[in-house]
Amino acid sequence: MKINDIHNRYVLPTIEERTAYGYKRLDPYTKLFEERIIFLGQGIDDTVANDVMAQLLTLESMDPDRDIMMYINSPGGSFTALTAIYDTMQFVRPDVMTICLGQAASAAAVLLAGGTAGKRYALEHSRILIHQPYSEGGGQGSDIEIQAREVLRMRELLEEILAKHSKKSK
Repeated sequence: MKINDIHNRYVLPTIEERTAYGYKRLDPYTKLFEERIIFLGQGIDDTVANDVMAQLLTLESMDPDRDIMMYINSPGGSFTALTAIYDTMQFVRPDVMTICLGQAASAAAVLLAGGTAGKRYALEHSRILIHQPYSEGGGQGSDIEIQAREVLRMRELLEEILAKHSKKSK
């Protein structure tokens, strides 16, 4: 982390709670997690995907019968990270409620749609958008052809996921 990143970031408050054993200090993300809320508030890459998947699996192991809520404010991100989170959402036993706060763009919009039917929400001024998959391709003709096939495969999978959860045809 660069020093500018530290200075440009909003400082999160610490929450202090009394427990049977004294006091404990929590950051807001930990407090949300205790309430079974996962907050996805950044671009989706492999690190973020691993963190979200770990939270989903942990919350399932803690109580497989209670809903998990995922709050989304994300510009989207990696296709492979998206599918890893999406597959985990579908795998865990608890219903996953998805709520868009701010924006759910690209991959994040697919995660929003991947929440349990009847438990997907967006706040009034939320922005939800989907764009065509793309690849920063180059190289020889055969490489470009392979990349083009992969983009088409990604598009087909995204359309299938969205059609499944929206009950609309592709």
